Amino acid sequence: MIDAEAFLRDNPVAIAPQDYVDDQADARPRAHMSGDTTVEAGGGRRFGSAGHGSFVSRGTGGRWPVTGVSGGSDDAEDADDEDACREAALRLLDAAPRSSGALRDRLLGKGYDEATVEQVIERLIAVRLLDDEDYAESVVRVCAGRMMGRRGAIMELSRKGVDRALAQQVADEAERRGVFEEAAWELGRRVASKTQGLDRQVRQRRFWSAGGRKGHSPETLRRVAAELLN
Repeated sequence: MIDAEAFLRDNPVAIAPQDYVDDQADARPRAHMSGDTTVEAGGGRRFGSAGHGSFVSRGTGGRWPVTGVSGGSDDAEDADDEDACREAALRLLDAAPRSSGALRDRLLGKGYDEATVEQVIERLIAVRLLDDEDYAESVVRVCAGRMMGRRGAIMELSRKGVDRALAQQVADEAERRGVFEEAAWELGRRVASKTQGLDRQVRQRRFWSAGGRKGHSPETLRRVAAELLN
């Protein structure tokens, strides 16, 4: 019999290095800006079926004129230039959804002053072009589509710059909705199908290995294994 806790200690959560959500940016609705208007594409949020949700900015509490947005380098020439910092932020958000933490790091990395960056981020939040809760929920949906568990989702959220408390809050909500439970069962069904005909211990070991890497709890893995791999 496999010792679940010992097995998971020896097989820690492994997060894929690619930024999956950012890689899907081109397939998502975006906020399009022209002159002094902002037109929002799409709408709605919250958890949907695993892997099919997307992050969409919700409305605008005000209008923020955008001028001179173009390609090319946007490293800071003047660290205190709020307009340039704002346009750099908008280009980053247009390329891919981001948390405020990740956006802050990118802007600071371009050489903008910390106070200027904070002003820009506060304004983006105020006009609802930056929403960490929406973003966190979209990341959890993607994690569920990758059959990840609560622990794995929280690690992924932290890696993407989401505040730890918010990451736990969003993961807890997803867990209450059964998102991670269903992800574990889907993982179990796939492992069961791929290992059909093999020895029971081999099948269970492969399932525990996959489940541990994806951050599922031992209790959930034990229930799934008992049902699908005995």
